[in-house]
Amino acid sequence: MLHGLVEGAGAARERSSETVSIDSQIVPLEPATGHRPVENALARIRTSLPQMSKIATRVAEYVLAHPRDVVGMSITELADAVDASEGSVINFCRGIGLSGFQQLKLSLAQEIVQPVQFIHEDLDRDDATGTVCRKVFHSGIQALSDTLSVLDPAALAQAVETIRAARRVEIYGIGSSAPIAEDTHYRMLRIGLDARVVIDSHVQAISASRCTSDVAVLTISHSGATNETVASTRLAREAGAKTIVITNFGRSPIQAYADTVLFTMARETRFRTEAMASRIAQLCVIDALIAALALADYDRSTDALRQTFDVLSIKRF
Repeated sequence: MLHGLVEGAGAARERSSETVSIDSQIVPLEPATGHRPVENALARIRTSLPQMSKIATRVAEYVLAHPRDVVGMSITELADAVDASEGSVINFCRGIGLSGFQQLKLSLAQEIVQPVQFIHEDLDRDDATGTVCRKVFHSGIQALSDTLSVLDPAALAQAVETIRAARRVEIYGIGSSAPIAEDTHYRMLRIGLDARVVIDSHVQAISASRCTSDVAVLTISHSGATNETVASTRLAREAGAKTIVITNFGRSPIQAYADTVLFTMARETRFRTEAMASRIAQLCVIDALIAALALADYDRSTDALRQTFDVLSIKRF
C-alpha cells in the first residue's frame, strides 16, 4: 500500500515535468525536484562495471542491454527482472553518481532521444595512417567529453579552496601519471604557489609522513589502485594533510583517503589503454584547476606569471 502511494506520488511529480515521447511512452526530461539528467549514463555504467558487486553487475548488464525498456519500468519491475531488491537498484544508481532510479531513467531517456555521438573507435590492423590519426584524435575528444560530464564543479571549487588555504602543495604521481604530476608542478609554480612534485614511491612515503595540517596533497592516479600512491595518500591524510585525488570514474581504493575527488573518464581500446587516453583528460582537469586558482587570486597570479615570464625570457633567443 505504502509502495503504491510512493509510486503514485512519483508519477504525479513526473507529469508536472517537461516530457518527451519514446515509443509512444511519455517520459519526463526534467523532474520538478531538480535532479536533471546526466550525460553519458551508459558510459558511466560501462566504466564502473569492473568494480561492481555481483548484484550491481546484474543490474548494469540489464540496463546496458535494455536501456529503452528500463525507461518505461518502475523500480520494482527492474528489481524483479534482475532478481534483486529495490535497495540494490538504488545503490547501483548511486554507485554511478546518480541520485536514484528516477534520475537514471531520465538520463537514459535523454540519451535515447538525443544519443551521444560515439566517436571512440577501436584500431584495426589494416587501418591507414590517416585513419589511425582520426581514431586516436577522436578517442582524445571522447575522453574530454566524457570527463566533462563527470567532473563536479563543486568538487573543483573545493579543491581550489583547499589549495588556497594550504601553506604548501605536494603533488604525487607514478608511472603514466608522473608526467602529469610534473606538469602540474610547473603550472603551479608559474602562478606563484609553493609546490613540489614527488614521483619516486619511497620519497613519496617519506614526504607524506612528514605532512602537516597546513599542507595540501594532490595525487594523480588513473586507476586509483596503485599501491604506492594509495599508501602515500593514506599517510598524508593520517598526518593531517588535506588530500585531493584525480582519478578515473568509478570506485577505487584511493578514494577512501581523499577529501576531494576529481573524476576523469576514459575508455580502453585494443592498442590504447584507458590510462593513456585519460592523460589528455587529466591535463584538462589540471588546466581547469590552475585557471580557477589563478582567477581566485587574480592579482597575485598575474604578477607571478609576469615575473616567471621575464625569468624564462632569458632562455629564449
